[in-house]
Amino acid sequence: MHPQPVHPEEPEEAEGPSEVPARASTDAPEPASWASLPEAVRERIAELAAAAVAKLPVSDVPRQLRPVAKFAPAKRAKLGGTALLSALSDSSQFRTAVLEWLREHRTDALDPNAGDSVAAAAAAVLLGESSAAGRVRLVAKNAEETALRAERDAVLARNQRLEAEVAGLRAELAQAREAVDSARGEREDEVDKLLRRLREQGMRLREAKDAAEAARAELRSGGAEQQRELRVLTEQLERERRRVAAERMRAERAVADAEMARQSAREAREADEVRLALLVDTIDGAVHGLRRELALGDRGARPADMISGVRSGLGPGGRIADVVALDRHLALPNVHLIVDGYNVTKTGYPELALADQRDRLVHQLSALAARTSAEVTVVFDGAGVLSVPASVPRGVRVLFSERGVLADDVIRALVSAEPKGRPMVVATSDRAVADSVRAAGAYPAPSAVLVNRLGRV
Repeated sequence: MHPQPVHPEEPEEAEGPSEVPARASTDAPEPASWASLPEAVRERIAELAAAAVAKLPVSDVPRQLRPVAKFAPAKRAKLGGTALLSALSDSSQFRTAVLEWLREHRTDALDPNAGDSVAAAAAAVLLGESSAAGRVRLVAKNAEETALRAERDAVLARNQRLEAEVAGLRAELAQAREAVDSARGEREDEVDKLLRRLREQGMRLREAKDAAEAARAELRSGGAEQQRELRVLTEQLERERRRVAAERMRAERAVADAEMARQSAREAREADEVRLALLVDTIDGAVHGLRRELALGDRGARPADMISGVRSGLGPGGRIADVVALDRHLALPNVHLIVDGYNVTKTGYPELALADQRDRLVHQLSALAARTSAEVTVVFDGAGVLSVPASVPRGVRVLFSERGVLADDVIRALVSAEPKGRPMVVATSDRAVADSVRAAGAYPAPSAVLVNRLGRV
């Protein structure tokens, strides 16, 4: 916004725009200095130049102003005002182009006799009139007077605020004095009450001393009989105390005896359980030893296995095609899972070294055995194995073929060694091995199916 025109009432401000031409008729023209223009006039000229620079031909715009011409209209005068004024001052071609655009589109902006002193001074400066310096001084004088009036109003407002604060402080001081006087009166009343209460308590103390002296005199007169009664009561109380202590001791002994009896019974029961568990383990060991001695399987034949004229359907095994079928077969009781070791590891993680392949597969099979309760045997080719592991995870039997013996032949021998009817799953992708074990009654499963199942463990 532009400052509103100032119409001073003082006689010295009569030198308005109308008197500038008269002075110029007698004195030499005084050009306005672009560097000392008041801020209001600079802003007005910058706004006019900003409006014109975006519409002028590129050839009329100095090179340093061409980026300014691309600014948004709202930011052009604010951000490029200094550059616009400098170009107007230094370049007569740019100033002439701006004046021609203003005469064509903004004729009101070039009126040196406008009622707004800022607009009139800006027009005079742009037109280069001899009255420009006088008009600029008038704007500067009006701005100074406006600033002085604002400062005066601020001082008056501050003075009024300080007077109001002083009045408030005086009122607070008067209230504080009244409060002090009131508190002093209350304290004096309270002191009087305390003194009266102290006198009353002194009187009561003297009365109590007199009553105590009288009681002591009465006690001395008839104290012998009362002392005898007190001794009798004391003796009765002591006897009762001893009786209660004896009862408490008997109760504590009874509780201790009961606890000791419970502890003895618990220890005897635990000893019986230990002996029973040891006996069961001994019998179980003897049974297993007898089975091994007689070369019997873990599960002997049942009467249902002896019926003639029927077959169990467990002849040549079928192929296991997916993980669901593999889980279903591993859930069979007393199932034996035989794994073609390197065939599975080279399917699942061939990038590892052979020793790392064996270790990873054995640990995964151990977790699978713990989850399914299946008997698990993994067979590796012994050729090239420098040292056989001394220990393996629980639940997995790890076998290495001897020199000159193929792991495939060991797998066929394992399948042939099992009794007829025992469910067997052989994990291998070797077609020859799969066909031979299926003919022997085992269920071959591709190595990829087992690798997928181990990835879920």
